[in-house]
Formats: sequence, structure tokens, C-alpha cells
Amino acid sequence: MKKSLKERLAILSDAAKYDASCASSGTTRRDSSLSGGLGSSEGSGICHAYAPDGRCISLLKILLTNFCIYDCAYCINRSSSNVERARFTPDEVVWLTIEFYRRNYIEGLFLSSGIIRSSDDTMSEMVQIARDLRIKHGFRGYIHLKTIPEASARLVEEAGLYADRLSINVELPTDQGMQHYAPEKRPAGIRRSMGDLRLKIEAAGEATHTGRRKRFVPAGQSTQMIVGADGANDATILGSSARLYSSYSLKRVYYSAFSPIPDSSRNLPLIKPPLVREHRLYQADWLYRFYGFSVDEITSARADGMLDLELDPKLAWALANRQDFPVDVNTADRESLLRVPGFGTKTVKALLAARRHRTVRLEDLARLGVVLKKVRPFIVAEGWSPHRSLERSDLRAVFAPEPEQLSLL
Repeated sequence: MKKSLKERLAILSDAAKYDASCASSGTTRRDSSLSGGLGSSEGSGICHAYAPDGRCISLLKILLTNFCIYDCAYCINRSSSNVERARFTPDEVVWLTIEFYRRNYIEGLFLSSGIIRSSDDTMSEMVQIARDLRIKHGFRGYIHLKTIPEASARLVEEAGLYADRLSINVELPTDQGMQHYAPEKRPAGIRRSMGDLRLKIEAAGEATHTGRRKRFVPAGQSTQMIVGADGANDATILGSSARLYSSYSLKRVYYSAFSPIPDSSRNLPLIKPPLVREHRLYQADWLYRFYGFSVDEITSARADGMLDLELDPKLAWALANRQDFPVDVNTADRESLLRVPGFGTKTVKALLAARRHRTVRLEDLARLGVVLKKVRPFIVAEGWSPHRSLERSDLRAVFAPEPEQLSLL
């Protein structure tokens, strides 16, 4: 019996949760249909993403289908998986988007898909959805399309005319990992698609003779990497990300901690990596992109190439490079200030502005919202010196979290 639209929405929105390209807010489960009241925190398919200017955007996040001809070992929708299958038609996705939008539930659509028949067949249906939304219905909301590996450049280019953002997943940090876990996917083809898209985005950004610019993927392209499925360490993952940022001008690389799946390959780990590892990778990614750190510096604190799970990467680096501290907040340049644990880019900007008018004291940093406990050992300020704090052998213990009793259950 054919599944109802609601049943398929439940299946295909749940299947889309493995895409980390937009961040959902965590909350407890509540359902007013059982307890009365209004609303539900279990509504299928709605998640939140954040625009570059900080705005929160609600998205209908679904798969066109979770049928797939590929058999990637880490994917719950692989062809050999026993998951319940479902599929939308392009018209149904358009209808759902418009109806959700009219009710003010969403501000946009995030659409991904398994691969049916061929890459071009699947991609052409996704393009049809975006085209119908823009042209037939005048949809002005946000559209993020996950492009299909090996789809023709013509279809990807047409998708870029309607979508705000396009992305294609590199999946694993190394080509060897891809060959082992997803032999049907070709990393070189994925990178070629990224390169072609970069050139088209740059070409569209150039003004024509009339001074107008072509609208083409205004929010750029992004990708996603699975963490913990293969044996790649954090240095390898961040090195791969750095190459993607520099080679293809990606807006974001998303890190998704591997989740064990039913009936998985014996080559995959039985337990998922700690979520804090994903968090540390995002912090390290930020240091590379906005704080002037190289990947080698970030990952040099440990011989195994892994990030410290107990301390944030900047603090771990500072403890391993104490000879570079303390930094005088009244004379140091911006690059040195950005390396002080507890100083963010906004704090450094405010600090540089403040010291044009007065000599900065420790109390002034507190007024800027700085956590003094974190910065005291690493700075010199008017009336403050850390003296020999940096020589303390137990300095790491000052910042490390309290040890916890292991659970027996």
C-alpha cells in the first residue's frame, strides 16, 4: 500500500538528519496531539540554519528519496540497507514547501536525495523542484540543494540559477577512505564539480557591461565530512578541510560525527566518536579561518595528530607554547592578541579601540566580557602581571574539567 504523504514526510525528514549542513537546535520532545496545548517539537522536517549575518532561518529539510543505487558503507540509505524506503515526486516537494511557507513554518528548503536510476535523473528532478518554486510560484525563500555526485555540469549550473547554496559532500577526509567505504564514488569527480562551481560563482560575481551581476549561488558552496568512520586523525581531517577552503573557496566545511547504523559493515566502528570531537574540530576550523593559525600549529600539541578533547584548541596550543606568552594587551599587535585564550575577534577589536584612549587594565577586560580566569596567566595589563604562572606544572589542571565517575550502565 502506498504510504501517505505524512508517512513519507516522516521517513524522508528523518533520513535527512544525517546532513549536518544546517544546525538544528536541541530540545526535549513534546507533542501537543497527546497532551493537549499547542505545537510540537517533533514536527517532521523543520530545522534551523544560520545566515552569515547571524539570522536564524527555519528550513524544510528533507530527502527527495532515500532509495539509492550506491552502497556506501557508512550510509544508512545505502542500497543494501533494510531501512523503510519512500520517495516524493517533484510536485509533492514543491507543494510541501509552499504550504509550509504559507503557514509561516519555514523560510526555505534544504533538499538532498539518494541516487535513483542515475545521477542526472536525480539531479534533474531536484532542479525541476527549484525551478518550479522560483518560476511558477515566485518563491523567494532560501533554497539549499545538495548536488548529486557525477551529475552533469549543465544540471549543476542550472541548479545554481535557482538555489542560494549548493553543496556536495566529500564524505571522508582521504581518497583512500572513500575507495574503501564508498568505491562507487569518485573523489576526483567531486573535486572537479567543486572546481567548476567555483569558476562559475566567480564569473557570476563579475559585473557585466551594464554593471549588473548575474544571480548565481549567492550563498556559495559548502561540503560535509564524516568524522570517526575511518581512521583519519584530526590533523588529516583539518588538512583536508584547509585544502578545500583554499582550492574551492568553500563557505563552510561541516563535520558530522559518525553514527553507527543498523547492519553496518564490519569495517566500521561499533560506537560513535564523542560529540565533543566534532565540537573541537569546529573550534579548530574557526582558528584556521579567522585567527591566523595554521593547521600544523593547531594539531602540533599531540603526537597522534588528535585534538585535546578536554581543552579548546587555542588553550591547548597556548599551554604547549608558553614561551610565546605573556602578551601585553597594551602594546601587542592584533595577530598576537588573537592567540590569547579567551580573546575572540570582537574582543580584540574592542580592545584595540579601547587602548587608543586609555591604558587597559584587567578590570577593563572584564567589562568587555572576557573570562579573566582564562586569560590571567597569558597576559600583562596595567597593574597586572602573571609573574611565574606560566611556569606552573599544574597549569593545565587549572583549566581542565573536573574528573567524573565513569558510569557502569
